Amino acid sequence: ENDKVKAEAGKAVFDENCTDCHGKDAKGNREQGGPNLTDALWLFGGERAEIQQTIETSRFGVMPAWQGRLSDATLKQLAIYVHGLGGGE
Repeated sequence: ENDKVKAEAGKAVFDENCTDCHGKDAKGNREQGGPNLTDALWLFGGERAEIQQTIETSRFGVMPAWQGRLSDATLKQLAIYVHGLGGGE
């Protein structure tokens, strides 16, 4: 499974679970505490592994921790998708 296929699967997960706070365009909703994911400003690192860790464990309790709620494969797909939004460019 290549990264493009994983990113497409990750987008579906994002659309289902993340848009309330990060927006459908991933530009964020500050009132909900969801940062813009399309720019190069990444407080906790913009590498795939760092993004996946943030998704898994949360940061400061604003975003829910997804580890144990989503499979490891799904977490990786989501991290690949989010990485491609801006932090990984």
